[in-house]
Amino acid sequence: MKNKISLKVIQRELKPQLETQLTNDQQNSLKKQGYRLVGNHSAVKTCEWTRNMLRGKGGCYKFIFYGIRSHQCMQMTTSMFCASRCKFCWRGKKAPVASEWYGPIDSPEHIINHAIDEHLKLLKGFRGMGYEKTNKKAVSEMDNVRHVALSLTGEPITYPLINEILKAFHKRKISTFLVTNSQYPEQIKKIDKVTQLYLSIDAPNKELMKKIDRPLFSDFWERMLECLDLLKTRDYRTCIRLTMIKNGPDGVSSGGNMCDVKGYAELIKRGNPDFIELKSYVWVGESQNFYKVENMPYMKDLENFMKELLKELPEYEYMRKHIPSRAILLIKKSLNKKAWINFPKFFEMIESGKKFKAKDYCSKVIMPNE
Repeated sequence: MKNKISLKVIQRELKPQLETQLTNDQQNSLKKQGYRLVGNHSAVKTCEWTRNMLRGKGGCYKFIFYGIRSHQCMQMTTSMFCASRCKFCWRGKKAPVASEWYGPIDSPEHIINHAIDEHLKLLKGFRGMGYEKTNKKAVSEMDNVRHVALSLTGEPITYPLINEILKAFHKRKISTFLVTNSQYPEQIKKIDKVTQLYLSIDAPNKELMKKIDRPLFSDFWERMLECLDLLKTRDYRTCIRLTMIKNGPDGVSSGGNMCDVKGYAELIKRGNPDFIELKSYVWVGESQNFYKVENMPYMKDLENFMKELLKELPEYEYMRKHIPSRAILLIKKSLNKKAWINFPKFFEMIESGKKFKAKDYCSKVIMPNE
């Protein structure tokens, strides 16, 4: 495999600029904010929800929605580069934007081993804390990483060996959640199995998507549509995530995307996902340069939008919400509210080598409404 691939990199203002690696300023900025670089192009950072569960304060929405045990979940990326500079993103200029892979390609085992090492180093302080400050059972289990969320910074799916690293995680019985911004259909085609694949759809129409995502590709809309078409063909669990941005006091000019419900519905029908997540934009980091705190929708705003969306999508139903995350989960009615993941079953089917469907490793677990 060639290690040198043509490069297109742009600055935040979307002007062409050639870069071959992260600058010292970018690396320092990442480290100060809790990131740990892994090899040539990967990174890891502990999620605050991981820390919360270790403190006995409960897990994230992925625990409530799907059964992901937050204290055993590693948050990372296999690529620091992204093909968009979304206004709602908190990451800013800490990493460059690129349309194509370039530079060295680290092996899956190198990435996994070092990512786990760095992840555990970031959590080592919990071992010395008193009983009154931690959940000792959770702390005793945190070394045994069971889940990986490939969603941190950059676009993890661009890693050329994305299918190989997913297989390597599965061989270790580590479940995989992979999030993509719907700009790389050729990478989705590579993926044989993943526990759950997310497509982020940030706007209901082409004009608004261009304003919000500021994509690098001129054919960004067509790429997104192709990703949706591929999503519909996947046998593993799939999800479309809508990051909801509320219009501020000045109305439409403030750049919200909680509009055109029918437009969203048509895109969702095209992708036919098992799940839909409505999640509030969060006013943090670099996104504060583009939005105001008023652009963060309340749970009531999300619920109202959900009701309108469900009118257009009768094949879906409300499943659950997680108020601290301002997140709502919708599920296909055909899944009979089986939203949780049967992890032993998933790995059993992976090892068997036989074909299986998403519903084969879905599980019904009753959780309190949170």
